[in-house]
Formats: sequence, structure tokens, C-alpha cells
Amino acid sequence: MIPRYFFAFVFVAFLPGYCLVNLLFIGKNRLDFVEEIVLSVALSFGLDGLVGLFLGLSPIGINFTSITASLSLLVTVFATVGFLRKRRVLPVLEVESPQQVST
Repeated sequence: MIPRYFFAFVFVAFLPGYCLVNLLFIGKNRLDFVEEIVLSVALSFGLDGLVGLFLGLSPIGINFTSITASLSLLVTVFATVGFLRKRRVLPVLEVESPQQVST
């Protein structure tokens, strides 16, 4: 029972914001570890509120299944786009970094 609450807390209070932070701040715009954690929690609560608002206004309504499905979809989309964006940007930054060090 306790692991279920722990994973639910992480899923609601951290994961959506963390995926969004990794999507937005990439490459030269990277954040420090503490900034990333704090912004992840704040953005997670904001995204959770927006998801709840949209579910409350939709005919689907707010229940356990709709919240879980919508947050899962949101996290999956953010994580996939962030992964694809990192995969395209990071090799370019690795090539440029030796030039910056030598000059």
C-alpha cells in the first residue's frame, strides 16, 4: 500500500513537470539540479490543475481512470518529444564544445 502512494505521489507531483522541463531546457539552457527539481514540482502542480480543469469541463468527468489516462498521455507525449529533441540537439553540442574550449 505504501509503494502505491509513493509512486502515485511521484507520478502526480514530479513526473509531468520533469518531462516538460527536460523538453524546454536543453543544451546550453540547462538548469542546475535544484532548479530543475523545484521547477519540475511547480510545473507538475500547474499541469495537474490544467488537466483537472479540462477533465472537469469535459463530458468525461473526473475519476481515477480519466486522470490516470490523461496524465499518462501527457507524460508520454512530453517524454517522447523531449527524447527526440535531445537526440537531435546533443550530438551538435558535442561537436561544438571542443571548438569553444580551444578558443
